[in-house]
Amino acid sequence: MRVLLINTSERIGGAAIAANRLMESLKNNGIKAKLLVRDKQTDEISVVGLEKNWLHIVKFVWERFIIWKANHFKKDNLFAVDIANCGTDITVLPEFKQADVIHLHWINQGMLSLKTIRKIQLSGKPIVWTMHDMWPCTGICHHARECTNYQTECHCCPYLYGGGSNKDLSYRVFREKMKLYKNAPIIFVTCSNWLKEKALSSALLAGQTVITIPNPINVALFQPHDKKEARSKCMLPVTGKLILFGSVKVSDKRKGIDYLIESCKILNEKYPQLKEQLSIVVFGNQSEDLLHNLPFRIFPLNFINNDHDLVNLYNAVDLYVTPSLEENLPNTIMEAMACGVPCVGFNVGGIPEMIDHLHNGYVAQYKSSEDFANGIHWLLTNPDYKQISEQACHKAVANYSEGNVAKKYIEIYNKITGKNA
Repeated sequence: MRVLLINTSERIGGAAIAANRLMESLKNNGIKAKLLVRDKQTDEISVVGLEKNWLHIVKFVWERFIIWKANHFKKDNLFAVDIANCGTDITVLPEFKQADVIHLHWINQGMLSLKTIRKIQLSGKPIVWTMHDMWPCTGICHHARECTNYQTECHCCPYLYGGGSNKDLSYRVFREKMKLYKNAPIIFVTCSNWLKEKALSSALLAGQTVITIPNPINVALFQPHDKKEARSKCMLPVTGKLILFGSVKVSDKRKGIDYLIESCKILNEKYPQLKEQLSIVVFGNQSEDLLHNLPFRIFPLNFINNDHDLVNLYNAVDLYVTPSLEENLPNTIMEAMACGVPCVGFNVGGIPEMIDHLHNGYVAQYKSSEDFANGIHWLLTNPDYKQISEQACHKAVANYSEGNVAKKYIEIYNKITGKNA
């Protein structure tokens, strides 16, 4: 069986990493899988990049212009929404023609248009769509936040200037998606139960098949190693406690950096003895910006997308924190737990499905810097830290191993094609 996975990027972003890992998992389980991307970052032969030309840039700029215009020429939320009015016709590519199944992932920002998805439907090839955020079940937004309009019909979009209108851009795209989904069935896959609940509540997916399958991780690679050795490889202090925080762009407000800063200030005030014991490791673009914002010693690192380097980094620290305000099923939590590193995160999205509160980590009250600080202190000083670490690793191995995830997808492929892998 041949499966063509499609994602905008090969390596940048959580969806890209998840799609890449799924491709490798499928290949290891007998499926001839390829990943088609707009932005190719490696020389991996199983990853096919779209031919670069000026039209890609024009399409991308045109889509942003339409959003900018609908937003009364304000830059606010310019990349928080997508309308999929432009994209590449992939149905003419040999990789598409050879495929038995088309597996969509994150296809925004000029990768695929709704018109192209319609052409895929007309080809007769079955479609599986893994949702990495809410965009497939809303009009234009990736995260609806407090808005529930998508449950009936998108309009008056809070992401548009002035709250939009009854027939704004979100309304028009919502209606287009409604027509698209009714033309041919699509198997929608959510990575978390939280996202499945959101998807099933959307008027767009009424009557559609929605299944939950988590993202995969190579637990043979992401596993516990000697901490001192890992710290030496990462050139980090051999003694003391280390907390890790990472994001593609550290300053991204959605990743909750303000809450991390506030939590660290609370820790410093309540437990001044931590000043000499605790350091913060930050990886991601603009990590140096935190050098003067946190009360503890900071080790800023560039963004890391090499899995072997990530394994060393996770094993070097005592705790991973993710104060993110919008999440589905974070790869970083999965990676850290597989390496036996307990995590602290807010009670949002799929995070409480991953972290079992007070068992293998700490789930803090949403947007509570004080409770987030409590979670950090609880884990750093817990006499049962070793057991908590072991439970974190066990959870990741039992639920996210690539073999288990691949088999679940293969079952879907076999069902919709009537073939045996």
